Amino acid sequence: MGYWCPECVREAEARVRSAKAPYGGALVEGALVTMSLITMNVVAYVLTALNSAGGFASNYASSMFGQLALWTPAIAAHQQYWRLLTSMFLHFGPFHLLVNMIALAVVGNQLEVIFGRARYLAVYLVAGLGGSVAVYLLQAPGAVTAGASGALFGLFGAVLVVVRRLRANPRPILFTIVLNLVVTFLIPNISKWAHIGGLVTGVALAAVIVYAPAGKNRSALQVSGVGVIVAVLATLVVLRTGQLVG
Repeated sequence: MGYWCPECVREAEARVRSAKAPYGGALVEGALVTMSLITMNVVAYVLTALNSAGGFASNYASSMFGQLALWTPAIAAHQQYWRLLTSMFLHFGPFHLLVNMIALAVVGNQLEVIFGRARYLAVYLVAGLGGSVAVYLLQAPGAVTAGASGALFGLFGAVLVVVRRLRANPRPILFTIVLNLVVTFLIPNISKWAHIGGLVTGVALAAVIVYAPAGKNRSALQVSGVGVIVAVLATLVVLRTGQLVG
């Protein structure tokens, strides 16, 4: 679950000029991207459930789930790099899906308005990728990982950066992050590295977006910064693959 700071919304909205989002891009209403992401996660769950002998309770037993989940040997030995992204849209059963989608709705609805659709989507996807890369680098190779948690922790990190940029009270979001990290380490079978990797990547992405100087070059600087982060993640994947197959 997530928490959004009401003061942040008010202060960010006060900075809006000429139908522009606070950190560049067009000002948007509603949460089209968030709802689309939720829909994609639900559709993926339904498809894997229909493909599984265990049905909706054991959707992770489906062959489709097995082909899309994050499994290090398949990535390293067979170059199935798509798993780093597709695993973000899979969940282990209905409760896992429900908890993550509620968190996405709570945090994403507000952050999408502040960042605008393109920047918000970039944070979500690249933070999720950062979580997957952390798993690929640091988690035991035999484990199968899936879920939107890496991307969600990235959104938590992005909220923290926005709060600090606006000089608002950071304690609510810090409490949320710490609480979720504590739960991560206390409950077995939760991917710690996906959460940590997503959080760190989300902070880096949000810093690029909110601290880029306003002006005609802002968008170019933001795109370049995000590109550098993606390039770093790709380089880490290549290095890890060489280590595993070498």
